[in-house]
Amino acid sequence: MKLQPPKSVFNNLKFLTVEVSALVSKLQRFVTCSKNSIPSDILDRSGYILNLKARIHNDCHQHIYKAGYNENEIIVFRSIDNIAFNLERIGELCLDCTQHSAGLTGKKNHYGDNFEFLLDFVVSGIKPIERACRDNDSQLALKIARTQLKLDRKCQQLIEKYSCLLKATDDTDNLISTLFLVKSIKTMGDALLKISESLLSANLGHLITIDRYHALSTLTRNVLNSSPGKKLVFESMADTQSGSTVSGISMPHNEDVIAVYKGGKKHKLKEELQNVASWHDIYPGIAPKILSYRIKGPSAALLIEHLQGKTFEHIMLHGSDKLLDKALQKLTDTLMSVWKKTQSKKSINARYIHQLKKRLPYVYGIHPSFKQQYSAVADIPLPSFDKLLNMANKVEKNITTPFSVYIHGDFNTDNIIYDPQDDKINFIDLHRSNDMDYLQDISVFMVSNYRLQALHQRYRKRVLQVNLAMYRFAADFASHHKDNGYDLRLALALARSLATSVRFTLDKTLAKAMFYRSRYLIEQVVQLKAKNGAAYRLPIEELFTG
Repeated sequence: MKLQPPKSVFNNLKFLTVEVSALVSKLQRFVTCSKNSIPSDILDRSGYILNLKARIHNDCHQHIYKAGYNENEIIVFRSIDNIAFNLERIGELCLDCTQHSAGLTGKKNHYGDNFEFLLDFVVSGIKPIERACRDNDSQLALKIARTQLKLDRKCQQLIEKYSCLLKATDDTDNLISTLFLVKSIKTMGDALLKISESLLSANLGHLITIDRYHALSTLTRNVLNSSPGKKLVFESMADTQSGSTVSGISMPHNEDVIAVYKGGKKHKLKEELQNVASWHDIYPGIAPKILSYRIKGPSAALLIEHLQGKTFEHIMLHGSDKLLDKALQKLTDTLMSVWKKTQSKKSINARYIHQLKKRLPYVYGIHPSFKQQYSAVADIPLPSFDKLLNMANKVEKNITTPFSVYIHGDFNTDNIIYDPQDDKINFIDLHRSNDMDYLQDISVFMVSNYRLQALHQRYRKRVLQVNLAMYRFAADFASHHKDNGYDLRLALALARSLATSVRFTLDKTLAKAMFYRSRYLIEQVVQLKAKNGAAYRLPIEELFTG
């Protein structure tokens, strides 16, 4: 994606880079002189810088609004907005530096260190921004990042030096002012790094960090014989809840995706890499092939085989009834095969209530009104949700599975792909796969269907029919394998999935529907007597109606 902002935006960005660069140069002169009063020209320019940033911000948001669903164009204008924000941030830090420098007594280079030299890095980092924008030059963006890295190392050395001196001398005031001065300059470097990443994101049409860019560069060069930003086109496919980004990679003038790039935290992608390998051993063909894997700092990148077909979510919302029936039949056939092949006599306590409690602070963070200390119906007091969970936790301690199977671990409908041409099911996003109660996957699948924004009556009916079909399929499997606690454990699994999914929606109506359904199930479990556990029947149809 070419970074070609409208003339008005580009001109204001040019003025902004010139102003901020000039302000840093004035700061350089000030930190080397012996005067303690802050020059008026440093203070006066900050208002103009703020105005320029505000103009760019407003223009970018107008263009984002006009862009509609054009994700690449949105990323370009968000990137320009971020560049302007971080340039203005450098301007603010210049004012901070003048305050810290004015606090020094005597010469500004009180400890023999050249702060002017540190600020040279900042000026060098600002200088290429305009050309990098104009020419869509990723190499210049990387040059800014390398400048930041050098500045960061120099500043860190001085911070360590002054921190040691604080313990050894009485010149406390000067040392504290000097430390703040160096830390402010170091933060200017952090702003330069953000600018570099914004330039790269705009050029790729895909949000990216420097570490992920380097990992991506290695992947595409080694596997696809190309370099990012030049011969390949990136189209954003997803931003996962775990912080990973997923993009389809295609060649220019050809819309066919040739591979999928996934970038994210190293430990998350390492888990996925290991679990994909496990799936290939356990059930070959169900997981995509990993084309390459690279680590850079705390980040990593995967290049993954692009799978043909549509997600089950897409088929649920947009596919024909015939296609949905075929996809569901193939999915249940595949699950049956996987469960039979991986079934182990190992008994497991899934600890659904424990899983729910771990995520509950995030639920309350999004919907604080759900954290009720006291409630009543017709003057009859009701236990709080937290108290209900503690009661249910005691019940669940004695509930185990008669066997375990290898599960997906994050069985949302957008992680299931069906290819009608080959009548084949594939699983993606496998970093949570493990030996577990099969009902965890079933509950996640049902709830991910329920929380789809399918408001039309036809689609709500579809959700109910699919969930009922999945319930009956899993119940039949349970019956054939003497799993007498099926309904009770599924109630706990659904309570967990319903409540924890609330943290992913701001829709109050949907959030309430899921949260209070979770509470209803937990109340049923708590009220059961121990001997009635096997006789319990889940009100599955009532649960997913409406």
